[in-house]
Amino acid sequence: MINFGVDYYPEHWPEERWAIDAQLMLAAGMNVVRLAEFAWVKMEPAEGIFNFDWLDRAIEIFHHQGIAVVLGTPTASPPAWLAQKTPEILRTREDGSRVSFGTRRINCPSHPLYRERSRSITAAMAEHYAANPAVIGWQTDNEFGDRCFCPVCRAGFQIWLKERYGTLSELNERFGTIFWSQTYSAWDQIPLPSTISGAPPNPSLALDFRRFVSDTYVTFQQEQVEILRSTCPNHFITHDMMGFEYDGLDYFDLAKPLDFVSWNNYPFGFWHKWAHTPASPALGHAAMRGLKNKNFWVMEQQAGPTGWQTLSSTPRPGVLRRWAYQSIAHGADGVVFFRWRTARFGAEQYWHGLLEHDGRAGRRYDEIKQMGAELQRIGAEISGAEPRSKVAILQSYEARFAFQVQGNSPEFGYEKYLAQIYTALWKRNVSVDVVSPTVDLSKYGLVIAPALHILTEEVAANLQEYVRAGGWLVVTPRTGVKDVDNVVVNQPLPGLLAELCGVSVDEYDALTPDLSQSIIFEEGELAGQALPVQTWCDILAPQGAEVLACYTQDYYAGKPAITRNQFGLGQAIYLGAFGSDVFHEAVLGWLLKEKGLVCELETPPGVEVCERWQGERVFRFVLNSTDSPQLIRLPSAHRNLLNDTLVSGAIQLAANDVLILTSQP
Repeated sequence: MINFGVDYYPEHWPEERWAIDAQLMLAAGMNVVRLAEFAWVKMEPAEGIFNFDWLDRAIEIFHHQGIAVVLGTPTASPPAWLAQKTPEILRTREDGSRVSFGTRRINCPSHPLYRERSRSITAAMAEHYAANPAVIGWQTDNEFGDRCFCPVCRAGFQIWLKERYGTLSELNERFGTIFWSQTYSAWDQIPLPSTISGAPPNPSLALDFRRFVSDTYVTFQQEQVEILRSTCPNHFITHDMMGFEYDGLDYFDLAKPLDFVSWNNYPFGFWHKWAHTPASPALGHAAMRGLKNKNFWVMEQQAGPTGWQTLSSTPRPGVLRRWAYQSIAHGADGVVFFRWRTARFGAEQYWHGLLEHDGRAGRRYDEIKQMGAELQRIGAEISGAEPRSKVAILQSYEARFAFQVQGNSPEFGYEKYLAQIYTALWKRNVSVDVVSPTVDLSKYGLVIAPALHILTEEVAANLQEYVRAGGWLVVTPRTGVKDVDNVVVNQPLPGLLAELCGVSVDEYDALTPDLSQSIIFEEGELAGQALPVQTWCDILAPQGAEVLACYTQDYYAGKPAITRNQFGLGQAIYLGAFGSDVFHEAVLGWLLKEKGLVCELETPPGVEVCERWQGERVFRFVLNSTDSPQLIRLPSAHRNLLNDTLVSGAIQLAANDVLILTSQP
């Protein structure tokens, strides 16, 4: 079955309302609810005094309705008594000021007392609910993140560095601390990297601090995981991550001990760095699925207009259902809406749920109720079916951290660039896995490696083996520039991939908005087209590679811009410039055709096609993200699971509507 439900806060509402809400959830086809992830003070009103009676009663109400429970460990929001007892548990900002009590994610992840109290509440919950038949799993904390600059973290960082480098002489040598007279003679001299003075910190130190922070959250979570594993061996463990856009932690590491990844999907959320398009949540799904290469949950699916002080626009009729089906189409086996009822108090009064402030079940509830009825009919068929991709994009948190330290160009953003590449593929209905550069790539026909700025020998060997065995690899500017210590390599770029690509970078040009450049292909399908590029241009010197396209302007007009190199049974294509949308759509479209990776079902702009496979059976999700009906032409007859009808030929898909097609009866 597909797990379908909501995030619910019984502590926010009168107890006599709980049964009414549970009945409404059941009527909407819901079978799961998440509870308690912000209820620490309700469960432990004073240190060491636990009260689960209220939560027991709520869980029993849901269990009586056949609704399963996922519990959250409440450590993202410490109680006032803990902050008053030890204010040092509160996170310190880069400027040295301490975060005030009164919001969430305010804790230092390193502080030993906070770790102790977090283990205590986790253990108490686990022991109390290990045998509860309604509880099926756990969410650790809530949206891990935020760096702390307190003395405890500084001391922990110094220990982390000592364990990593062994000796100060090794650290000084690899960091190049002779620059600006930064050489250390004692471990406790090492500062936390700061930009407060306006001058940049040592790039090696700044990268390692980001690694340390990520590792700190990983070990913080691991303490909870170990308690839950030993006490509740029959329950799953997950964590609600923040999608592709969040860049503060290495999610590959955070995901390792989890049974599956969850993430919080807010297509109208306020932290997007680029335009809201249907490709944005699709990328989030692909990136979160790629953390463990398996299906996932959406633990918080947007349920209405969002906002803290101000609001997003209201999702139009059909949009909530389409968003939720998009999640399932990309591999979600669980969709949990945030939240059930819109809060009347607190910071999220304008972050709307399925029910209104006064508890009315209106249009949004009815829309999700329709979906719940549909999933009750078809969920068992779809559940467990997996997306299958022949194209991969490599995501490197090492590169993301390095670009945070040195952006290379004010016009460049790693996340925005990767999203641009993904969107060009999404528009062609090509299924994409977003994976680590270290995974086995042999199942992919095409692998795109955007700006692998930090390049290790391990990753370089993995890419060489992939191409040697017949794969096609796309390499872009700012690849192979730095070693593992965030130091520029002592060899021509792209460094460790120069032989694989059969090319070196003669020089480069960081374009400003007032400088224009384009490239032109010499032959083939794109011959004669001048495609605009921007932000960065690598001027290439082939070392055995074939020149495919050249620059058209400025002092490097006529110089190579794109090359292709045969390496073993495969080939490496070097794109020497960051391009416009037009550039990437043209070049990637050409590569997909050459490699035979084109989706057989062509659709109008704004209509997305995704596939999930159950053995040899395929389920095709067709989602119309436009506000008008769209004509879809099916190459063969299919059964539409949503209404159990046979469809073929030209069919009209209503605005914001969904088809789920299968070729088998």
